[in-house]
Amino acid sequence: MSLAAFLTAHRHEGIVLVHIEGTAGSTPREAGASMAVTANAIAGTIGGGQLEFHCIDRARHMLSEKTPDQILDIPLGPQMGQCCGGRVRVSLKHCSASEAAVMAARETAEAAARPSVLVFGAGHTGRALVKALAALPFTVTLVDDRDDVMSGLPPAVTCVRIADPVGAVANASANTAFVVLSHSHALDYRLAEAALARGDAAYVGMIGSATKRSRFEASFLRSGGRRGTLARLTCPIGGSDVDDKRPEVIAALTAAELVRCLLGRRKPVKGRRARHESAA
Repeated sequence: MSLAAFLTAHRHEGIVLVHIEGTAGSTPREAGASMAVTANAIAGTIGGGQLEFHCIDRARHMLSEKTPDQILDIPLGPQMGQCCGGRVRVSLKHCSASEAAVMAARETAEAAARPSVLVFGAGHTGRALVKALAALPFTVTLVDDRDDVMSGLPPAVTCVRIADPVGAVANASANTAFVVLSHSHALDYRLAEAALARGDAAYVGMIGSATKRSRFEASFLRSGGRRGTLARLTCPIGGSDVDDKRPEVIAALTAAELVRCLLGRRKPVKGRRARHESAA
């Protein structure tokens, strides 16, 4: 449950918002992390461990004793029972209706700014991948040209059935991540070529083997593509250092790759070759 939904569900109870205002050094969560605390429930997290337990206790004391809002400056060392070594500044505020509205607006803005990931192919690996991505801070869309293959997926996943999925590439916004693992190698080639041709994709990945990549490269160059553009293609998705080809394993590795690419400070290595043949 999102914080905004939690605040709505518990609007008739006392609620304290716990918010990390600032950090120094190594800390469990970044500045901006928040949680909500009632007498009997919590939502969100500021990192767990003794820091979170301490803040929950202080928040519930505020509720039971009706004490004022607080600002805590907490060193994360032996005294706190955490060895992070950093320091956090945490605010604890009684949640008013206006505070709840601010929180809801913040969550709406954060959701709108989430990186967009388009997954092409609702086969075994595509379904496993969108399930892995659904809990992450991405806007996830699953695209396929077949009927009755996209049921039973998390509500956070938008499912699009389109006769020619290449059209979804053209209609995507800038900085979208494209993950290609359809039921057809020929369609995979068309999708990857279209995504690379945009020039503004945050990530272009295609499931495949060394042979599949070589054939795609030859086709791409024959159709007028530039060799330098191929450096932007990640194939196989998820890397080549794990031989397990089960859909759930490939999905987990690819989800981690997307997190690093879209949310991290480092970019994944492009142009890799390996053995993952399509499991879509």
